[in-house]
Amino acid sequence: MAATATETKRDQQTRVTRDELIQGLQEDLAREYKAIIQYIIYSQKLDGAKYMNIADELAVHAHEELDHALAVANQLDYFGEYPTEKPKAVDTPKDNDGMLWADLHAEDVTVENYRERIKQAEALGEYALAEVLQDLIKQEQDHQIDLATALGITADPSQRKGQGPKSSS
Repeated sequence: MAATATETKRDQQTRVTRDELIQGLQEDLAREYKAIIQYIIYSQKLDGAKYMNIADELAVHAHEELDHALAVANQLDYFGEYPTEKPKAVDTPKDNDGMLWADLHAEDVTVENYRERIKQAEALGEYALAEVLQDLIKQEQDHQIDLATALGITADPSQRKGQGPKSSS
């Protein structure tokens, strides 16, 4: 039975190579490094009574992001790749809300990319990797909730399009 044009197009769109998956994981690792750096800086630089609880939470997030970086690096090692040493560009707003928005935007980008990576992993039959990434997404979404709560907004990125300053990814 011959494949329809729609099925052929869908297969071409979902086909992913191992190299694309690895490149994506390297980008994910660079984003985790960025998150670690930002969380460390912002946890120390947030000031004012209303930001003290979230500042403490950002220090916890920094530790969790390190765990994420180690998990991604471990997966890269599994694929026989040398993990990148370069973080994505760190955002350096000086105001409290700007720092929280920068972190929230970074979490949005990370969740979106991990969702894509899960699809790639599953398409290649790398189900253990997909499960590792599912666990990371759970924590990243918790980070989104913490940051959105501190900003007094919704955590759902689809409901806050256009809100707040944008940062680099």
